[in-house]
Amino acid sequence: MSAVNDTKLNSAMFLLTGIPGQEDLHLWISIPFCFIYVFSILGNSTILFIIKTDPSLHEPMYIFLSMLAITDLGLSISTTPTIQGMYLFNSREISLDACFAQLFFIQSFVFIESSILLLMAFDRFVAISNPLRYASILTLPRILKMGLVCVLRGVAVSFPFPFLLKWFQYCRVNVLSHSYCLHQDVMKLACSDITVNYIYGLFLMVSIGGLDSLLIFLSYVMILKTVLSVASHTQCLRALNTCVSHLFAILLFYTPDIGLSLTHRLGNDSSPLLQIVLGYIYLLVPPLMNPDVYSVNSKHLCGRIIRAFVK
Repeated sequence: MSAVNDTKLNSAMFLLTGIPGQEDLHLWISIPFCFIYVFSILGNSTILFIIKTDPSLHEPMYIFLSMLAITDLGLSISTTPTIQGMYLFNSREISLDACFAQLFFIQSFVFIESSILLLMAFDRFVAISNPLRYASILTLPRILKMGLVCVLRGVAVSFPFPFLLKWFQYCRVNVLSHSYCLHQDVMKLACSDITVNYIYGLFLMVSIGGLDSLLIFLSYVMILKTVLSVASHTQCLRALNTCVSHLFAILLFYTPDIGLSLTHRLGNDSSPLLQIVLGYIYLLVPPLMNPDVYSVNSKHLCGRIIRAFVK
């Protein structure tokens, strides 16, 4: 009877994990996380406010940037409660339903961000290869429809995750590898056969992450081909300069994403500390750095932000 009760107790919640061996420093570790969240929310909110209030920024490139900022805000808000709760208040326990809800939102925003980065690559391709028809191709209604498709795509492919995980039995000590819930982390704790989840997760990684990154790569191949056909060296540099921010955003998003997926699939061969560090980089760095990257590289946006704060 005792074993049955322990099984039911373990299956009622998960235990979050911080940085191994640094439990006594959790309060101090929470300070940089607080700064990261504050700067992420302030940076992305500032981008949204400036773009909304300045009519000269109501262009396709900045509308896509505002979509990226909204997605980054959602990603930051999805992880804040458990990360800060654990480091500030040592609140390690999270119920199954709350965990499934969190991983649903995290996965949704991750897939939405991948789609938006693809749209931004398409935006740069149209702007460079066909500048005269740029405004007529990327009209506001068309951009909003593409943004809606991105949202529906991210939500639709993430929707099965909580229900697939809900069917499993969790009859062991449910200690997660991170201070938030990830699908690939939670499914490894199940006592049931996780073949369906494993195949579905792998399918999404290839069909969404792999396809989006491939299309982005092809977009830049075509951009490079177009730029090299321009006779003027100055025009080449000017055209490529508009892509620098987007390239940085792609590297910030896909590099830790691929690394984290590989470490989880390698299992015991990967370092737990490496998984934790990659997990934090994966979810915290893009929302923090994207506003800075785009603000620094866009003189118009940067100047508008400076004038707003000077006033």
